[in-house]
Amino acid sequence: MTANMQKDLTNHNQATIRIGEEETIFYEGNWTIQELSDLEHKLRTFSWPKRDTLVCDGSRITAMDTGGAVFLHLHLAAIQQEGQRVVWRGLRPEFEALLKLISLNYVQLKSTTPSVARNWLDQIGRASWIRLQNAIRALGFLGESASGLFRAVFAPRSLRWRILFNNLEVDGFNALPIIGLLSFLMGIVIAYQGAEQLKTFGANIYIVDLVGISMLREIAPLVTAILVAGRSGSAYTAQIGTMKVTEELDAVRTLGISPMQLLVLPKVLVLTIALPLLTVYADVVGVFGGMLIASAQLDISFTEFIARFEYAIVLKHYIIGLIKAPVFAIIIALVGCYQGFQIHGGVDSVGRHTTISVVQSIFLVIVFDSLFSIFLNWWGI
Repeated sequence: MTANMQKDLTNHNQATIRIGEEETIFYEGNWTIQELSDLEHKLRTFSWPKRDTLVCDGSRITAMDTGGAVFLHLHLAAIQQEGQRVVWRGLRPEFEALLKLISLNYVQLKSTTPSVARNWLDQIGRASWIRLQNAIRALGFLGESASGLFRAVFAPRSLRWRILFNNLEVDGFNALPIIGLLSFLMGIVIAYQGAEQLKTFGANIYIVDLVGISMLREIAPLVTAILVAGRSGSAYTAQIGTMKVTEELDAVRTLGISPMQLLVLPKVLVLTIALPLLTVYADVVGVFGGMLIASAQLDISFTEFIARFEYAIVLKHYIIGLIKAPVFAIIIALVGCYQGFQIHGGVDSVGRHTTISVVQSIFLVIVFDSLFSIFLNWWGI
């Protein structure tokens, strides 16, 4: 190394590095944030000795803070990546302890530093990769669930019936009041809005067609699924997520019990049974709400309403609504359980994934309901 370069790297206060006798590397000055401004740029042109072992002398370091220790750690790590071994001498005990502490905790420290701004192409690539990984995990969970359901069909004794009946009470029977109330109000709203238009054309009796077809075919299964997604789907995510955070799932696996058999399959089967029944209940209550408005606004008696209902409402509308219900149930149960297994970290993750579970469930329910409408219209049903 030339004398000019050594002089350039040497300053009374700034942190400096120079090569002395026997190619010993001397670290000098104040290794603090304020004094490190020019050193990084100058190190790019610094000529390091071509030796297997580098002797580093830190006896002339007069001060060191956390920033200087991090910079020195990165500097030494870069040297070691080139295959060279570093041996320290003369470093004060307090500086050596600080440097050792940074070396042991740098990985955690690095995870808390703000990320570097990336261009749009990099952001798109990273987001796509994350979405792909999530899709693969979701597909794996779907396959595992399907396999478990297939085994349960041929081995019913593997199911935990007590848990299944308990979930049936919580997710089915206890949901009757809220579903009944909302379905009743939906029937009233549909009938009231339709009545205002039908009176204009003197077609009062067609209020039966409007309420019957809309409730049985679309409104009842959709509203019931949305309520169950918000009520039961979120509960599934919170339950499984809390068990994962508190390491109860690890304890279950240690006992040789599959979380899929214990938690997922009972919930899927319960909703597959309960949601069609709740949909039938919503049909009845919603149509009854429409009957009340038809009687009050259009002077259509209950007898006339029922007679027209039997004539105008084809059985296919009722069956289509029932076919949708188990599909919606499987979606809600699987999404709720899957999001529960994705929770990691602390309890804040439980709330975040619970929200994601509800949003995804409702979104998928509406998407599949739209697909039902499109395909049934193509088939003329």
